[in-house]
Amino acid sequence: MPASLEHIHAGTPMGATLVADGATFRVWAPHARSVYAVGDFNDHRRNDASLLTRDELGHWRGFVAGVRDRDRYMFYVVGAGSEGPKRDPYARELEAPFPSECIIRSADFPWHESGFVTPVFQDLVIYQLHVGAFFTPNLPAKGGTFLDVARKIPYLAALGVTAIQLMPIQEFQTAFSLGYNGTDYFSPEMDFAVDDALLPSYTEAINHLLDDRGVTRYRVADLRGEMNQLKALIDVAHLHGLAVILDLVYNHAGGDFGDESLYFFDRQATSGGHIRSLYFTDKGHAGGLVFDFGKPEVRDFLIQNAKFLLDEYRVDGFRYDQVSVIDHDGAPHGWRFCQDLTSTIQAHRAGAFNKAEYWDVNPYIVKPPSEGAGFDSSLTDGLRIAIRRVIGEARAPDERPLDMAGLARSLWPDGFADHWQFVQGPENHDIVYVDREDRIARLGDPGNPRSWYGRSRARVAAGISLTAPGIPMLFMGQEFLEDKQWSDNIEFHSSLLLHWAGLDASDKQMLDHLRFVRELIHLRWRHPGLRGQGFRVIHTNDLARVLAFQRWREGTGDDVIVVVHVSPLLRGLGPFAEVALARIPAAVLTACPEGRDALQVMQAGRAGDLLMSPLPPAQLLVRVTMRRH
Repeated sequence: MPASLEHIHAGTPMGATLVADGATFRVWAPHARSVYAVGDFNDHRRNDASLLTRDELGHWRGFVAGVRDRDRYMFYVVGAGSEGPKRDPYARELEAPFPSECIIRSADFPWHESGFVTPVFQDLVIYQLHVGAFFTPNLPAKGGTFLDVARKIPYLAALGVTAIQLMPIQEFQTAFSLGYNGTDYFSPEMDFAVDDALLPSYTEAINHLLDDRGVTRYRVADLRGEMNQLKALIDVAHLHGLAVILDLVYNHAGGDFGDESLYFFDRQATSGGHIRSLYFTDKGHAGGLVFDFGKPEVRDFLIQNAKFLLDEYRVDGFRYDQVSVIDHDGAPHGWRFCQDLTSTIQAHRAGAFNKAEYWDVNPYIVKPPSEGAGFDSSLTDGLRIAIRRVIGEARAPDERPLDMAGLARSLWPDGFADHWQFVQGPENHDIVYVDREDRIARLGDPGNPRSWYGRSRARVAAGISLTAPGIPMLFMGQEFLEDKQWSDNIEFHSSLLLHWAGLDASDKQMLDHLRFVRELIHLRWRHPGLRGQGFRVIHTNDLARVLAFQRWREGTGDDVIVVVHVSPLLRGLGPFAEVALARIPAAVLTACPEGRDALQVMQAGRAGDLLMSPLPPAQLLVRVTMRRH
């Protein structure tokens, strides 16, 4: 007779779940002729005892006694087109090397109850990184891992950012990847895990971080497997006051699925095309296939994945890749899926951050589900394009006017009501990827990114982003003047890895830029106006290459006036701006290089005094004022 239905009920979780003295199994395969749960617990035998029972909704389920934590398993699916093993789409962990079997896991990770709370959105400063390329101390044997990122958490906390955004960490099949071709949505990427042989030394290194926080150490066994190592990264981040945002790819999956993946999961005949592959439509994107949002089971699979990551991994929010593909290629059901996704997460974890990538930028993506898609924030490109255009034009050896008015218009994109509803920054993983656009320092001076002009223009770009409306986002290495493009293929492009050795060797130019960024971020916390809703452009002058804008917090003031001057010559701002600036006495914060404090406080009672100061070219000035009501 088939596997027992003991412990099986309407709410039985999908996948494999340890209960009582065994495990329940449940999988959606509506067109399969039979499905077996096979693994270490039954010597991978297909017989009546491992045969699951189909319900009226096309779910196969059953209880198998004797299943233990870390047992390996697969579903063996017999269909009209083929038969063979399939990985559980809900598998929490996979065996190395990939592709291999699924591993049943319990959720027994020793979290530290730090009381961490996800920051309110206006307090977010995001740092985007790729786990495999961020910090790679074990090359050439292995790329970066979750625990390598964890070792850099104190550095990131000292930088002042409040959230790290990991590029996709779901299991992908290729040897290297940006992460946007995932196939196993509940399992972290195995290449991002430290092997057992290196785990004792890594555990000791991570425990030093725990010692510094005065909390209980991990045992080596606590960190075995990619699942617990990702949890340790998140745990250490929370202990240091950092939120963790995961990048989720719900528009498409794969590119190289493999026969044991969720592709044609119930093994229908492939002659009917991709539309018969169960989870997908016949529309392709980025080498993979777009999910079939018209099926409730597919929508539920993705929404349950987001809930699982919130609960199991305690993440603080998500960045959703190419929501525009969900909307357009997933029509007519994609937009409703987005509304269901955001509404469910809001009800499940109020305060979790949901950021959409949507091209072209569509403000309706952040409107409530009654009229919009319900995301909290959207990636925008207007300010990035404007900053890069101004910096690129400024490098020309002449005094041509720059489009400072266009830069001003880009500071607050049309259609967004609140300043935290859009995310901006001059660099990200797409823009500065190998063979695409330059890093800001090289854009500022292609011949010598470390020249005064390259460094100065990089400060201007960072300074605008960190004082402008919106949630600022840095890309890994931007904070210490990394001037090379990057690649996820760390073996072939090892020359493009981040130059951590420069910081270790006390490279003065890198340290100066790092201190500038660090102190400018901390300026945001000292002056709430830089996180406030109030905003207006005071002055622009294309010929003089000047922009001035004001930030404040409604009801309390805390005004900050930012002056951007992108010219090798010192000029006045013009009568209007000088009067506007001179009306209120203030401290002037001005970035200074060459061994002085990255933000040096100068006293000035008049704007004219400020503008006659011996400032370097392409300088960002931040004037802090007290608003009078």
